[in-house]
Amino acid sequence: MTEKTQLLNFHPFFMYGTAWKEDRTQKCVEQALRAGFRAIDTANQRKHYHEAGVGEALELVYQEGSLQRKDIFLQTKYTYQRGQDHRLPYDPSASFTDQVQQSFASSLEHLKTDYLDSYVLHGPASGKDIIDSDWEVWRAMETLQKSGQAKVLGVSNISARQLEQLLDDCDVTPSFVQNRCYANKGWDKDVRELCNQHDCVYQGFSLLTANRQIPNHPEFRGLAQALGKTAPQVIFRFARQLGMLPLTGTTNPEHMALDLDIEDFELSAADMDFIETIETNG
Repeated sequence: MTEKTQLLNFHPFFMYGTAWKEDRTQKCVEQALRAGFRAIDTANQRKHYHEAGVGEALELVYQEGSLQRKDIFLQTKYTYQRGQDHRLPYDPSASFTDQVQQSFASSLEHLKTDYLDSYVLHGPASGKDIIDSDWEVWRAMETLQKSGQAKVLGVSNISARQLEQLLDDCDVTPSFVQNRCYANKGWDKDVRELCNQHDCVYQGFSLLTANRQIPNHPEFRGLAQALGKTAPQVIFRFARQLGMLPLTGTTNPEHMALDLDIEDFELSAADMDFIETIETNG
């Protein structure tokens, strides 16, 4: 069994995303865990995430005895200063190596844990190439992975060109690649193909919000109706069958339960081809 297969078989391997929830973070994470989510994505980026709120939710469910740390897959991120506001989790004058270490230590404290299942670079420093600062950050992350403090590494918001550069020279191959996934770009086909070649798991976020037009497509709407499923359920099932690890950030407990309820049906090869090319073929 490959590492990718093992990661995808973490059940239920549907990730709950915690961005943009602010003071609702604790409640939403509690609700997601009670709904059945066992994988949580966050970031030590106070501008868009409340990582400590995730930790508060985890502490509560641990105290209740319903779940233990080993039951939860925790993923967080190191974010460059340009992606932060004034609430930095590190000394901005420190080296990138020290920033990674400081941010990581802060994440452990926020999440009330002594290890992370996945630690992610929250996007390269440049929009074009992997540059020196990225290599310094990645080497620091590799040290954390080799020490056992981070089980695996990942990278997000990355182009196919940048991912290829990273894969060519890294010591520790990213286990995860997390990108916003657009149907009109072939559901990030170029990056997904690289992931398949290198046994990485592609994490797709904004599958719904980046593709609001899909549920209104007459043929797609007919497919969902024929299956007796909601449009989000069909999109998430499509993502799973495509080999993606989907993320959802819904704040609605009913939608949380529906999003997880995608294991009792399968899309045909024709359905998969239709959805995969729904935008690129017009």
